[in-house]
Amino acid sequence: MADSADEPLMRHEPENDDDPAVAVDLSDVSLLLEENLRHPGLFVWLLTFSAGISGLLFGYDTGVISATLVSINSSLGHPLTTLDKSLITSATALFALLVSPISGVLADKFGRKRVVLLADIAFILGAVVQAATSSVVGMIAGRSIVGLAVGAGSFVAPLYIAELAPAPFRGRLVTLNVLFVTLGQVVAYIVGWAFAEWGNENTGWRWMVGLGALPATIQCLVMLIMPETPRWLVQVGRHDEARSVLNKVFGGGIEIQRMVDHVLRGIENEVREEEEAKRGRLRGQSKKGKTTWLTGSKDNWKELFRIGGNRRALTIACLLQGLQQLCGFNSLMYFSATIFTILGFESPTLTSLSVAVTNFLMTCAALLLIDRIGRRRILLWSIPIMSIGLLLCSLGFHFITLPADLNSENPSSSSSAHEEIPLSERTAPLLVLASVMLYVGAYALGLGNVPWMQSELFPLNVRSLGSGLSTSTNWGANFVVGLTFLPMMEFLTPAWTFVIYAIVCVAGWLCIWRIYPETMGLSLEETGTLLEDGWGVRESLRRAEERS
Repeated sequence: MADSADEPLMRHEPENDDDPAVAVDLSDVSLLLEENLRHPGLFVWLLTFSAGISGLLFGYDTGVISATLVSINSSLGHPLTTLDKSLITSATALFALLVSPISGVLADKFGRKRVVLLADIAFILGAVVQAATSSVVGMIAGRSIVGLAVGAGSFVAPLYIAELAPAPFRGRLVTLNVLFVTLGQVVAYIVGWAFAEWGNENTGWRWMVGLGALPATIQCLVMLIMPETPRWLVQVGRHDEARSVLNKVFGGGIEIQRMVDHVLRGIENEVREEEEAKRGRLRGQSKKGKTTWLTGSKDNWKELFRIGGNRRALTIACLLQGLQQLCGFNSLMYFSATIFTILGFESPTLTSLSVAVTNFLMTCAALLLIDRIGRRRILLWSIPIMSIGLLLCSLGFHFITLPADLNSENPSSSSSAHEEIPLSERTAPLLVLASVMLYVGAYALGLGNVPWMQSELFPLNVRSLGSGLSTSTNWGANFVVGLTFLPMMEFLTPAWTFVIYAIVCVAGWLCIWRIYPETMGLSLEETGTLLEDGWGVRESLRRAEERS
Protein backbone atom coordinates (compact mmCIF):
# COMPACT_ATOMS: atom_id res chain seq x y z
CA MET A 1 0.00 0.00 0.00
CA ALA A 2 1.06 3.54 -0.33
CA ASP A 3 3.08 5.38 2.25
CA SER A 4 0.00 7.52 2.72
CA ALA A 5 -2.11 4.48 3.42
CA ASP A 6 0.48 2.83 5.61
CA GLU A 7 0.19 5.58 8.18
CA PRO A 8 -3.51 5.10 8.99
CA LEU A 9 -2.93 1.37 9.41
CA MET A 10 -0.79 2.04 12.47
CA ARG A 11 -2.50 5.07 13.94
CA HIS A 12 -5.47 5.36 16.26
CA GLU A 13 -7.80 7.83 14.60
CA PRO A 14 -10.42 9.54 16.73
CA GLU A 15 -13.51 7.41 16.63
CA ASN A 16 -16.78 8.88 15.34
CA ASP A 17 -19.89 7.24 16.80
CA ASP A 18 -21.98 8.56 13.94
CA ASP A 19 -19.87 6.72 11.42
CA PRO A 20 -19.31 3.13 12.59
CA ALA A 21 -17.05 2.39 9.64
CA VAL A 22 -14.42 4.61 11.22
CA ALA A 23 -14.39 2.64 14.45
CA VAL A 24 -12.40 -0.26 13.05
CA ASP A 25 -10.08 -2.10 15.41
CA LEU A 26 -6.67 -1.27 14.01
CA SER A 27 -5.14 -4.42 15.44
CA ASP A 28 -7.63 -6.40 13.36
CA VAL A 29 -6.65 -4.42 10.25
CA SER A 30 -2.96 -5.07 10.89
CA LEU A 31 -3.71 -8.78 11.42
CA LEU A 32 -5.59 -8.87 8.12
CA LEU A 33 -2.66 -7.23 6.40
CA GLU A 34 -0.24 -9.77 7.84
CA GLU A 35 -2.42 -12.82 7.16
CA ASN A 36 -3.69 -11.96 3.69
CA LEU A 37 -0.79 -10.14 2.10
CA ARG A 38 2.09 -12.54 2.44
CA HIS A 39 3.15 -11.70 -1.12
CA PRO A 40 2.51 -8.71 -3.40
CA GLY A 41 -0.28 -9.41 -5.87
CA LEU A 42 0.12 -9.67 -9.63
CA PHE A 43 -1.29 -6.15 -10.06
CA VAL A 44 1.34 -4.70 -7.68
CA TRP A 45 4.12 -6.49 -9.53
CA LEU A 46 2.82 -5.15 -12.85
CA LEU A 47 2.75 -1.60 -11.49
CA THR A 48 6.25 -1.97 -10.06
CA PHE A 49 7.72 -3.33 -13.27
CA SER A 50 5.99 -0.63 -15.33
CA ALA A 51 7.41 2.17 -13.17
CA GLY A 52 10.73 0.34 -12.85
CA ILE A 53 11.49 0.94 -16.52
CA SER A 54 12.41 4.46 -15.39
CA GLY A 55 15.18 2.87 -13.33
CA LEU A 56 16.23 0.83 -16.36
CA LEU A 57 16.51 4.04 -18.40
CA PHE A 58 18.53 5.70 -15.64
CA GLY A 59 20.91 2.75 -15.46
CA TYR A 60 21.22 2.40 -19.24
CA ASP A 61 22.14 6.07 -19.60
CA THR A 62 24.74 5.77 -16.81
CA GLY A 63 26.33 2.70 -18.38
CA VAL A 64 26.12 3.57 -22.07
CA ILE A 65 28.03 6.84 -21.74
CA SER A 66 31.02 4.89 -20.42
CA ALA A 67 31.26 2.84 -23.62
CA THR A 68 30.33 5.82 -25.80
CA LEU A 69 33.20 7.99 -24.57
CA VAL A 70 35.78 5.44 -25.71
CA SER A 71 33.98 4.72 -29.01
CA ILE A 72 33.27 8.18 -30.42
CA ASN A 73 36.89 8.76 -31.52
CA SER A 74 36.69 11.67 -34.02
CA SER A 75 33.02 11.29 -34.98
CA LEU A 76 32.18 14.66 -33.41
CA GLY A 77 34.79 16.57 -35.38
CA HIS A 78 37.87 15.88 -33.25
CA PRO A 79 39.11 13.42 -30.61
CA LEU A 80 37.40 14.11 -27.29
CA THR A 81 39.44 16.03 -24.75
CA THR A 82 39.17 15.63 -20.99
CA LEU A 83 37.00 18.77 -20.89
CA ASP A 84 34.72 17.41 -23.65
CA LYS A 85 34.22 14.15 -21.77
CA SER A 86 33.54 15.95 -18.50
CA LEU A 87 30.97 18.31 -20.07
CA ILE A 88 29.19 15.54 -22.00
CA THR A 89 28.95 13.46 -18.84
CA SER A 90 28.02 16.17 -16.37
CA ALA A 91 25.39 17.87 -18.59
CA THR A 92 22.93 15.11 -17.74
CA ALA A 93 23.42 15.55 -14.01
CA LEU A 94 23.16 19.36 -14.24
CA PHE A 95 19.78 19.32 -15.96
CA ALA A 96 18.57 16.50 -13.71
CA LEU A 97 19.49 18.75 -10.79
CA LEU A 98 17.46 21.63 -12.26
CA VAL A 99 14.35 19.57 -12.95
CA SER A 100 14.18 17.49 -9.74
CA PRO A 101 12.55 20.10 -7.44
CA ILE A 102 10.20 21.15 -10.25
CA SER A 103 9.20 17.51 -10.72
CA GLY A 104 7.96 17.41 -7.12
CA VAL A 105 5.62 20.33 -7.76
CA LEU A 106 4.43 18.85 -11.08
CA ALA A 107 3.79 15.48 -9.45
CA ASP A 108 1.46 17.14 -6.94
CA LYS A 109 -0.30 19.23 -9.58
CA PHE A 110 -0.66 16.79 -12.50
CA GLY A 111 -0.07 13.39 -10.89
CA ARG A 112 2.78 10.90 -10.63
CA LYS A 113 1.80 9.04 -13.80
CA ARG A 114 1.88 12.11 -16.06
CA VAL A 115 5.36 13.06 -14.86
CA VAL A 116 6.56 9.55 -15.81
CA LEU A 117 5.06 10.01 -19.29
CA LEU A 118 6.71 13.43 -19.71
CA ALA A 119 10.04 11.90 -18.68
CA ASP A 120 9.64 9.18 -21.32
CA ILE A 121 9.00 11.75 -24.05
CA ALA A 122 12.10 13.72 -23.01
CA PHE A 123 14.24 10.55 -22.99
CA ILE A 124 13.11 9.60 -26.51
CA LEU A 125 13.90 13.09 -27.79
CA GLY A 126 17.30 13.16 -26.04
CA ALA A 127 18.27 9.74 -27.42
CA VAL A 128 17.40 10.81 -30.98
CA VAL A 129 19.38 14.08 -30.66
CA GLN A 130 22.46 12.20 -29.37
CA ALA A 131 22.30 9.61 -32.14
CA ALA A 132 21.95 12.22 -34.89
CA THR A 133 24.49 14.83 -33.72
CA SER A 134 27.81 15.51 -35.40
CA SER A 135 29.28 17.95 -32.86
CA VAL A 136 30.23 18.07 -29.21
CA VAL A 137 27.70 20.86 -28.64
CA GLY A 138 24.93 18.70 -30.10
CA MET A 139 25.99 15.78 -27.92
CA ILE A 140 25.87 17.99 -24.83
CA ALA A 141 22.40 19.20 -25.87
CA GLY A 142 21.14 15.62 -26.24
CA ARG A 143 22.63 14.66 -22.89
CA SER A 144 20.95 17.70 -21.33
CA ILE A 145 17.53 16.62 -22.60
CA VAL A 146 18.17 13.12 -21.24
CA GLY A 147 19.07 14.81 -17.94
CA LEU A 148 15.57 16.29 -17.76
CA ALA A 149 14.17 12.79 -18.27
CA VAL A 150 16.28 10.91 -15.75
CA GLY A 151 15.96 13.72 -13.19
CA ALA A 152 12.18 13.51 -13.25
CA GLY A 153 12.07 9.73 -13.60
CA SER A 154 14.55 8.99 -10.81
CA PHE A 155 12.37 11.04 -8.43
CA VAL A 156 8.85 10.03 -9.43
CA ALA A 157 9.31 6.27 -10.08
CA PRO A 158 10.25 5.41 -6.45
CA LEU A 159 7.46 7.71 -5.26
CA TYR A 160 4.93 6.02 -7.54
CA ILE A 161 5.98 2.57 -6.35
CA ALA A 162 6.04 3.59 -2.66
CA GLU A 163 2.54 5.04 -2.81
CA LEU A 164 1.16 1.87 -4.37
CA ALA A 165 3.16 -0.84 -2.59
CA PRO A 166 1.59 -2.69 0.38
CA ALA A 167 3.43 -1.62 3.53
CA PRO A 168 5.17 -4.98 4.32
CA PHE A 169 6.79 -5.00 0.87
CA ARG A 170 7.52 -1.29 0.38
CA GLY A 171 11.27 -1.58 1.03
CA ARG A 172 11.70 -4.53 -1.31
CA LEU A 173 9.63 -3.03 -4.11
CA VAL A 174 11.47 0.30 -4.00
CA THR A 175 14.73 -1.65 -3.99
CA LEU A 176 13.43 -3.48 -7.05
CA ASN A 177 13.44 -0.12 -8.83
CA VAL A 178 17.14 0.20 -7.96
CA LEU A 179 17.61 -3.33 -9.31
CA PHE A 180 16.26 -2.07 -12.61
CA VAL A 181 18.93 0.67 -12.53
CA THR A 182 21.69 -1.90 -12.17
CA LEU A 183 20.09 -4.09 -14.84
CA GLY A 184 20.11 -1.09 -17.17
CA GLN A 185 23.83 -0.67 -16.54
CA VAL A 186 24.47 -4.33 -17.36
CA VAL A 187 22.46 -4.06 -20.58
CA ALA A 188 24.33 -0.87 -21.54
CA TYR A 189 27.74 -2.51 -21.10
CA ILE A 190 26.66 -5.57 -23.09
CA VAL A 191 25.37 -3.34 -25.90
CA GLY A 192 28.53 -1.22 -25.75
CA TRP A 193 30.79 -4.28 -25.85
CA ALA A 194 28.84 -5.81 -28.76
CA PHE A 195 29.04 -2.67 -30.88
CA ALA A 196 32.71 -2.15 -29.97
CA GLU A 197 33.52 -5.68 -31.11
CA TRP A 198 31.29 -6.09 -34.17
CA GLY A 199 29.75 -2.69 -34.96
CA ASN A 200 30.85 -0.01 -37.37
CA GLU A 201 33.51 2.18 -35.79
CA ASN A 202 31.83 5.41 -36.94
CA THR A 203 28.18 4.55 -36.24
CA GLY A 204 28.26 1.96 -33.46
CA TRP A 205 28.14 4.54 -30.68
CA ARG A 206 25.11 6.19 -32.33
CA TRP A 207 23.19 2.93 -32.04
CA MET A 208 24.25 2.67 -28.38
CA VAL A 209 22.71 6.00 -27.39
CA GLY A 210 19.78 5.74 -29.82
CA LEU A 211 18.60 2.39 -28.44
CA GLY A 212 17.79 4.18 -25.18
CA ALA A 213 14.61 5.40 -26.86
CA LEU A 214 13.25 1.84 -27.07
CA PRO A 215 12.51 1.15 -23.36
CA ALA A 216 11.23 4.73 -22.99
CA THR A 217 8.73 4.08 -25.79
CA ILE A 218 7.65 0.80 -24.18
CA GLN A 219 7.13 2.45 -20.79
CA CYS A 220 5.20 5.32 -22.37
CA LEU A 221 2.77 2.86 -23.95
CA VAL A 222 2.41 0.73 -20.82
CA MET A 223 1.94 3.66 -18.44
CA LEU A 224 -0.98 4.93 -20.53
CA ILE A 225 -3.08 2.07 -19.11
CA MET A 226 -1.62 2.16 -15.59
CA PRO A 227 -3.55 3.93 -12.79
CA GLU A 228 -2.62 6.89 -10.66
CA THR A 229 -1.74 6.39 -6.99
CA PRO A 230 -4.71 6.29 -4.57
CA ARG A 231 -3.28 9.10 -2.49
CA TRP A 232 -3.09 11.53 -5.43
CA LEU A 233 -6.55 10.50 -6.66
CA VAL A 234 -8.05 11.29 -3.24
CA GLN A 235 -6.15 14.57 -3.16
CA VAL A 236 -7.86 15.73 -6.36
CA GLY A 237 -11.29 14.40 -5.34
CA ARG A 238 -11.43 11.21 -7.44
CA HIS A 239 -12.41 8.92 -4.57
CA ASP A 240 -14.12 6.20 -6.62
CA GLU A 241 -11.01 5.73 -8.77
CA ALA A 242 -8.88 5.56 -5.61
CA ARG A 243 -11.11 2.79 -4.23
CA SER A 244 -10.85 0.89 -7.51
CA VAL A 245 -7.03 1.04 -7.41
CA LEU A 246 -6.95 -0.08 -3.76
CA ASN A 247 -9.20 -3.03 -4.59
CA LYS A 248 -6.76 -4.12 -7.27
CA VAL A 249 -3.77 -3.67 -4.94
CA PHE A 250 -5.20 -5.61 -2.00
CA GLY A 251 -7.36 -8.13 -3.85
CA GLY A 252 -10.81 -9.51 -3.11
CA GLY A 253 -12.57 -10.95 -0.06
CA ILE A 254 -14.89 -9.51 2.58
CA GLU A 255 -12.16 -9.06 5.19
CA ILE A 256 -9.86 -7.40 2.68
CA GLN A 257 -12.68 -5.03 1.69
CA ARG A 258 -12.96 -3.95 5.32
CA MET A 259 -9.29 -3.10 5.26
CA VAL A 260 -9.64 -1.24 1.93
CA ASP A 261 -12.50 0.81 3.40
CA HIS A 262 -10.44 1.76 6.41
CA VAL A 263 -7.32 2.57 4.39
CA LEU A 264 -9.30 4.74 1.99
CA ARG A 265 -10.92 6.57 4.89
CA GLY A 266 -7.49 7.09 6.42
CA ILE A 267 -6.19 8.66 3.20
CA GLU A 268 -9.27 10.89 3.01
CA ASN A 269 -8.74 12.01 6.61
CA GLU A 270 -5.08 12.76 5.90
CA VAL A 271 -5.93 14.89 2.87
CA ARG A 272 -8.76 16.65 4.74
CA GLU A 273 -6.51 17.47 7.70
CA GLU A 274 -3.83 18.77 5.35
CA GLU A 275 -6.29 21.06 3.54
CA GLU A 276 -7.75 22.33 6.82
CA ALA A 277 -4.26 23.11 8.13
CA LYS A 278 -3.44 25.01 4.95
CA ARG A 279 -6.63 27.04 5.14
CA GLY A 280 -5.86 27.88 8.76
CA ARG A 281 -2.41 29.14 7.88
CA LEU A 282 -3.76 31.23 5.00
CA ARG A 283 -6.42 32.99 7.09
CA GLY A 284 -3.86 35.47 8.37
CA GLN A 285 -2.76 36.53 4.92
CA SER A 286 -3.97 39.75 3.40
CA LYS A 287 -5.70 38.18 0.37
CA LYS A 288 -8.21 36.03 2.18
CA GLY A 289 -10.01 33.39 0.20
CA LYS A 290 -7.71 33.66 -2.83
CA THR A 291 -5.89 30.37 -2.57
CA THR A 292 -4.10 29.48 -5.78
CA TRP A 293 -1.78 26.68 -6.82
CA LEU A 294 1.16 29.08 -6.41
CA THR A 295 0.21 30.08 -2.85
CA GLY A 296 -0.28 26.40 -2.00
CA SER A 297 3.21 25.60 -3.29
CA LYS A 298 4.70 28.46 -1.25
CA ASP A 299 2.89 27.13 1.81
CA ASN A 300 4.45 23.69 1.29
CA TRP A 301 7.92 25.25 1.14
CA LYS A 302 7.28 27.09 4.40
CA GLU A 303 5.97 23.90 5.97
CA LEU A 304 9.05 21.96 4.93
CA PHE A 305 11.56 24.39 6.44
CA ARG A 306 9.57 25.81 9.38
CA ILE A 307 8.76 22.56 11.18
CA GLY A 308 11.72 20.93 12.93
CA GLY A 309 10.75 17.35 12.12
CA ASN A 310 10.46 18.19 8.42
CA ARG A 311 13.85 19.93 8.45
CA ARG A 312 15.45 16.91 10.08
CA ALA A 313 13.82 14.59 7.55
CA LEU A 314 15.14 16.76 4.72
CA THR A 315 18.61 16.83 6.30
CA ILE A 316 18.75 13.02 6.51
CA ALA A 317 17.40 12.54 2.98
CA CYS A 318 19.85 15.07 1.50
CA LEU A 319 22.73 13.53 3.47
CA LEU A 320 22.03 10.08 2.06
CA GLN A 321 21.42 11.28 -1.49
CA GLY A 322 24.51 13.48 -1.49
CA LEU A 323 26.71 10.74 -0.02
CA GLN A 324 25.44 8.30 -2.65
CA GLN A 325 27.17 10.41 -5.31
CA LEU A 326 30.06 12.09 -3.46
CA CYS A 327 31.46 8.66 -2.59
CA GLY A 328 32.47 8.48 -6.27
CA PHE A 329 30.34 5.56 -7.44
CA ASN A 330 28.89 7.11 -10.57
CA SER A 331 32.30 8.39 -11.61
CA LEU A 332 33.28 4.73 -11.90
CA MET A 333 30.11 4.00 -13.88
CA TYR A 334 30.58 6.98 -16.21
CA PHE A 335 34.32 6.54 -16.75
CA SER A 336 34.94 2.85 -16.04
CA ALA A 337 35.83 2.09 -19.66
CA THR A 338 38.17 5.11 -19.67
CA ILE A 339 39.81 3.93 -16.44
CA PHE A 340 40.30 0.37 -17.69
CA THR A 341 41.66 1.73 -20.98
CA ILE A 342 44.45 3.65 -19.25
CA LEU A 343 45.09 0.59 -17.04
CA GLY A 344 45.83 -1.40 -20.18
CA PHE A 345 42.95 -3.88 -20.25
CA GLU A 346 42.48 -5.34 -23.72
CA SER A 347 38.67 -4.98 -23.67
CA PRO A 348 37.79 -2.10 -21.30
CA THR A 349 34.04 -2.27 -21.99
CA LEU A 350 33.94 -6.00 -21.24
CA THR A 351 35.95 -5.37 -18.07
CA SER A 352 33.41 -2.70 -17.09
CA LEU A 353 30.68 -5.29 -17.58
CA SER A 354 32.14 -7.38 -14.75
CA VAL A 355 31.73 -4.36 -12.43
CA ALA A 356 28.14 -3.82 -13.59
CA VAL A 357 27.30 -7.51 -13.02
CA THR A 358 28.72 -7.26 -9.49
CA ASN A 359 26.47 -4.25 -8.89
CA PHE A 360 23.44 -6.15 -10.19
CA LEU A 361 24.05 -9.31 -8.16
CA MET A 362 24.64 -7.45 -4.89
CA THR A 363 21.51 -5.36 -5.49
CA CYS A 364 19.64 -8.67 -5.76
CA ALA A 365 21.07 -9.54 -2.33
CA ALA A 366 19.93 -6.16 -0.98
CA LEU A 367 16.44 -6.92 -2.26
CA LEU A 368 16.31 -9.89 0.12
CA LEU A 369 18.01 -8.18 3.08
CA ILE A 370 16.69 -4.61 3.21
CA ASP A 371 13.49 -5.42 5.15
CA ARG A 372 15.27 -7.91 7.43
CA ILE A 373 18.52 -6.19 8.45
CA GLY A 374 17.25 -2.62 8.42
CA ARG A 375 18.25 0.56 6.61
CA ARG A 376 20.61 2.00 9.24
CA ARG A 377 22.39 -1.26 10.01
CA ILE A 378 23.04 -2.18 6.39
CA LEU A 379 24.62 1.26 5.82
CA LEU A 380 26.82 1.05 8.91
CA TRP A 381 28.05 -2.37 7.81
CA SER A 382 28.61 -1.68 4.11
CA ILE A 383 30.19 1.81 4.05
CA PRO A 384 33.41 0.70 5.87
CA ILE A 385 33.85 -2.01 3.22
CA MET A 386 33.45 0.68 0.55
CA SER A 387 36.21 2.70 2.21
CA ILE A 388 38.51 -0.33 2.29
CA GLY A 389 37.85 -0.96 -1.41
CA LEU A 390 38.68 2.65 -2.29
CA LEU A 391 41.92 2.59 -0.27
CA LEU A 392 43.00 -0.67 -1.92
CA CYS A 393 42.19 0.90 -5.29
CA SER A 394 44.40 3.85 -4.37
CA LEU A 395 47.16 1.43 -3.39
CA GLY A 396 46.90 -0.32 -6.76
CA PHE A 397 47.22 2.96 -8.64
CA HIS A 398 50.30 3.78 -6.59
CA PHE A 399 52.20 0.96 -8.32
CA ILE A 400 51.04 1.83 -11.85
CA THR A 401 52.93 4.03 -14.30
CA LEU A 402 50.18 5.99 -16.01
CA PRO A 403 50.33 7.66 -19.44
CA ALA A 404 50.90 11.40 -19.69
CA ASP A 405 47.23 11.95 -20.55
CA LEU A 406 44.06 9.88 -20.24
CA ASN A 407 43.85 9.21 -23.99
CA SER A 408 47.22 7.44 -24.25
CA GLU A 409 48.01 3.76 -23.92
CA ASN A 410 49.33 2.42 -20.62
CA PRO A 411 53.01 1.42 -20.91
CA SER A 412 52.34 -1.83 -19.06
CA SER A 413 50.07 -3.00 -21.89
CA SER A 414 52.85 -3.05 -24.51
CA SER A 415 54.32 -6.29 -25.82
CA SER A 416 57.64 -5.70 -24.05
CA ALA A 417 56.03 -4.96 -20.70
CA HIS A 418 56.54 -8.49 -19.40
CA GLU A 419 60.32 -8.13 -19.55
CA GLU A 420 60.72 -4.43 -18.69
CA ILE A 421 58.09 -3.71 -16.05
CA PRO A 422 58.18 -5.17 -12.50
CA LEU A 423 55.63 -7.81 -11.52
CA SER A 424 54.02 -5.51 -8.96
CA GLU A 425 53.21 -2.96 -11.65
CA ARG A 426 51.93 -5.57 -14.09
CA THR A 427 49.56 -7.08 -11.53
CA ALA A 428 48.45 -3.78 -9.99
CA PRO A 429 45.61 -3.32 -12.56
CA LEU A 430 44.11 -6.58 -11.31
CA LEU A 431 44.24 -5.23 -7.75
CA VAL A 432 42.42 -2.09 -8.94
CA LEU A 433 39.76 -4.20 -10.66
CA ALA A 434 39.25 -6.42 -7.59
CA SER A 435 39.11 -3.35 -5.32
CA VAL A 436 36.54 -1.65 -7.55
CA MET A 437 34.39 -4.79 -7.48
CA LEU A 438 34.64 -4.93 -3.67
CA TYR A 439 33.66 -1.27 -3.44
CA VAL A 440 30.77 -1.62 -5.91
CA GLY A 441 29.44 -4.73 -4.16
CA ALA A 442 29.33 -2.98 -0.79
CA TYR A 443 27.77 0.10 -2.38
CA ALA A 444 25.01 -1.98 -3.97
CA LEU A 445 24.13 -3.56 -0.62
CA GLY A 446 23.52 -0.28 1.18
CA LEU A 447 24.15 3.17 -0.22
CA GLY A 448 22.85 2.25 -3.66
CA ASN A 449 19.40 1.49 -2.21
CA VAL A 450 18.67 3.15 1.12
CA PRO A 451 18.61 6.80 -0.05
CA TRP A 452 15.67 5.98 -2.33
CA MET A 453 13.61 5.08 0.77
CA GLN A 454 13.42 8.84 1.35
CA SER A 455 9.61 8.98 1.12
CA GLU A 456 9.46 7.17 4.47
CA LEU A 457 10.90 10.25 6.17
CA PHE A 458 8.44 12.92 5.03
CA PRO A 459 4.83 13.55 6.08
CA LEU A 460 2.18 13.56 3.37
CA ASN A 461 1.90 17.29 2.83
CA VAL A 462 5.60 17.77 1.99
CA ARG A 463 6.48 14.32 0.65
CA SER A 464 6.72 15.25 -3.04
CA LEU A 465 8.56 18.50 -2.34
CA GLY A 466 10.98 16.96 0.17
CA SER A 467 11.69 13.98 -2.06
CA GLY A 468 12.23 16.29 -5.03
CA LEU A 469 14.71 18.48 -3.14
CA SER A 470 16.68 15.52 -1.81
CA THR A 471 16.77 14.00 -5.30
CA SER A 472 18.12 17.32 -6.61
CA THR A 473 20.87 17.00 -3.99
CA ASN A 474 21.73 13.65 -5.54
CA TRP A 475 21.97 15.16 -9.01
CA GLY A 476 23.88 18.19 -7.77
CA ALA A 477 26.52 15.92 -6.25
CA ASN A 478 26.43 13.78 -9.40
CA PHE A 479 27.16 16.90 -11.48
CA VAL A 480 30.12 17.84 -9.27
CA VAL A 481 31.59 14.33 -9.40
CA GLY A 482 31.06 13.94 -13.15
CA LEU A 483 32.68 17.29 -13.87
CA THR A 484 35.66 16.89 -11.52
CA PHE A 485 36.59 13.20 -11.68
CA LEU A 486 38.86 13.24 -14.75
CA PRO A 487 40.55 16.57 -13.78
CA MET A 488 41.18 15.12 -10.30
CA MET A 489 42.68 12.01 -11.89
CA GLU A 490 45.02 14.21 -13.94
CA PHE A 491 46.03 16.84 -11.38
CA LEU A 492 45.76 14.98 -8.04
CA THR A 493 46.70 11.54 -9.41
CA PRO A 494 44.28 8.57 -9.28
CA ALA A 495 45.71 7.40 -5.95
CA TRP A 496 44.77 10.62 -4.15
CA THR A 497 41.44 10.83 -5.96
CA PHE A 498 40.32 7.53 -4.46
CA VAL A 499 41.72 8.46 -1.05
CA ILE A 500 39.48 11.55 -1.11
CA TYR A 501 36.44 9.41 -1.93
CA ALA A 502 37.35 7.10 0.97
CA ILE A 503 37.51 10.10 3.34
CA VAL A 504 34.04 11.16 2.15
CA CYS A 505 32.75 7.66 2.97
CA VAL A 506 34.20 7.82 6.49
CA ALA A 507 32.66 11.26 7.09
CA GLY A 508 29.32 10.03 5.78
CA TRP A 509 29.46 6.96 8.04
CA LEU A 510 29.93 9.21 11.09
CA CYS A 511 26.96 11.38 10.10
CA ILE A 512 24.73 8.33 9.55
CA TRP A 513 25.76 6.87 12.91
CA ARG A 514 24.89 10.17 14.57
CA ILE A 515 21.58 11.24 13.00
CA TYR A 516 19.95 8.46 10.95
CA PRO A 517 17.35 6.47 12.93
CA GLU A 518 16.29 2.95 12.00
CA THR A 519 12.99 3.18 10.05
CA MET A 520 12.48 -0.48 9.21
CA GLY A 521 9.02 -1.62 10.31
CA LEU A 522 7.94 1.83 11.52
CA SER A 523 4.78 3.51 10.34
CA LEU A 524 5.03 7.00 8.91
CA GLU A 525 3.59 8.43 12.11
CA GLU A 526 6.19 6.65 14.23
CA THR A 527 8.95 7.98 11.97
CA GLY A 528 7.54 11.49 12.30
CA THR A 529 7.40 11.13 16.08
CA LEU A 530 11.05 10.12 16.15
CA LEU A 531 12.05 13.27 14.31
CA GLU A 532 9.77 15.74 16.12
CA ASP A 533 12.13 16.68 18.96
CA GLY A 534 15.45 15.26 17.78
CA TRP A 535 17.07 12.67 15.56
CA GLY A 536 15.52 9.78 17.50
CA VAL A 537 18.38 7.33 16.96
CA ARG A 538 18.32 5.77 20.43
CA GLU A 539 14.54 5.50 20.45
CA SER A 540 14.50 3.84 17.04
CA LEU A 541 17.10 1.29 18.16
CA ARG A 542 15.08 0.57 21.30
CA ARG A 543 11.98 -0.10 19.21
CA ALA A 544 13.98 -2.27 16.82
CA GLU A 545 15.13 -4.41 19.77
CA GLU A 546 11.55 -4.75 20.98
CA ARG A 547 10.38 -5.96 17.56
CA SER A 548 13.24 -8.48 17.33
